[in-house]
Amino acid sequence: MKKNKTLIQDLVSKAGSLQNQINAWKAEHGEIFSFKVGKDKQCYLKKPTRQILSYAAVAAQTDPLQYNEVILSECWLAGDEDIKTDTGLFLSISQYLPTLVEMVEVEMVKL
Repeated sequence: MKKNKTLIQDLVSKAGSLQNQINAWKAEHGEIFSFKVGKDKQCYLKKPTRQILSYAAVAAQTDPLQYNEVILSECWLAGDEDIKTDTGLFLSISQYLPTLVEMVEVEMVKL
C-alpha cells in the first residue's frame, strides 16, 4: 500500500487534488475508471479506443492472455504497478477489463 499511497500522493501534489487529476484525465481521455484490486491496490484506466481493441485482438491470436495485457497496459493511467506484475492481481483485474467497453442492445430488422 505504501507504494500506491506514494503514487497517489504524487498525483495529488502535481494536480492539486486527486479529483483535479481525474478531471484532467476525463478532459483528455473521456471516461475514466478506478479499480480497487484486493485489499490495498488501486489503478486508474481510460476507456480503450478501437485501435487498442484491435491491437489486443491481434495479440490474443497467439496468446489469449495478451488481450488483457494489452488492454491493461494501453489503458493504464496510474496506479500500483503490482497489478501489472503480480499474476494473482493481474488475473483478478482481467475479468473486469471487458467492462471498460459498454455494450448496448442492438435490434436488427430484416427489410
